[in-house]
Amino acid sequence: MFENLNWWEIGALLMLALLIFGERLPKVIGDGLRMLRGLRAMAQNATTDLSRELGTDIQLEDLHPKAFIRKHLLSEDDEAAIRKPLQNLFDDVKQDLNGVKSELSDVAAAADIKKKAEPVESPRPAQRFDLDAT
Repeated sequence: MFENLNWWEIGALLMLALLIFGERLPKVIGDGLRMLRGLRAMAQNATTDLSRELGTDIQLEDLHPKAFIRKHLLSEDDEAAIRKPLQNLFDDVKQDLNGVKSELSDVAAAADIKKKAEPVESPRPAQRFDLDAT
């Protein structure tokens, strides 16, 4: 949770919390932890009740709709049948993009070869003709 914060930022947050809550900070932390434990217990009870009602073992991760359908409603053959048209479409698009990438690489390489093969002449300064000298 705090992996992107360094120690100075965590210390500043603690000082800010101490300034806001003052002497009540330990009570606020305790209330927050108690609420977190209550939420975890409710989630565990909900998964237990759902497992009992459905007659299958359900984990908390299985409550995501995609994971639930994949695990409990579709067989492996059904899932493969659903994925096959999409996988073919994905493979076709990937093959087309790889072809475009290789063509662009060829064009870029050809442009670099032309640039290296034909040196660009620097512009010459304009010559002045003295019309009075003739």
